[in-house]
Amino acid sequence: MTTKPVYIVLLGPPGSGKGTQADILQERLGLPHVASGDLFRYNLKNKTPLGLKAKSYMDRGDLVPDDITIAMVLDRLARPDCARGAILDGFPRTIAQAEALDAALADKGLAIDRAVNFVVPDAVIVERITGRRICPVCGATYHVTFNPPKDDNRCDRDGAELYQRDDDKPETVRNRLKVYRELTAPLVDYYRAKAVLVEIDGNRPIEAVTEALLQALQGLLA
Repeated sequence: MTTKPVYIVLLGPPGSGKGTQADILQERLGLPHVASGDLFRYNLKNKTPLGLKAKSYMDRGDLVPDDITIAMVLDRLARPDCARGAILDGFPRTIAQAEALDAALADKGLAIDRAVNFVVPDAVIVERITGRRICPVCGATYHVTFNPPKDDNRCDRDGAELYQRDDDKPETVRNRLKVYRELTAPLVDYYRAKAVLVEIDGNRPIEAVTEALLQALQGLLA
């Protein structure tokens, strides 16, 4: 008996825990974690035809058109490890992308099975992201409150001085949240109208969020 692939979309603002939960789900459910950022890096690094197309827009400072992003995602979903489905993180970002993804899946008699929205207050998001510190040598990630290094602002592994990414500075984080509200938050209503949306309180310990997530996905996988 052939089991139909299962497609799960994770929604939520930057810093809401989507990536962390996607990695846990990948391990628990055996479905690949497909993150849009990873796809761009892969295609750019390997100079694939899609990567070269995307680069031509990025070099000009333009946004990469939806059709290229969607093609990257569909190319990834066509690989053998996605035969049972996938966990989509960071895609779709807009209604237009969601509609294009739905159309592509519908061509194969498939659909998004569940969209999970992680609800976290903006103030908590800002604290989570602005507290991140990165080691420039080994790439280890710390947090000034939740996971501080043993020595003040020095990496536990190699002693290098930690730094804060520009993306993680307060003004940038607030702008990222604004962009999310404008472009991506409408997806919550989009998936709610399709009766596949589940909302989860993401302002809890990781284990509690995982437990709620697994309950929300119960029955999807054999």
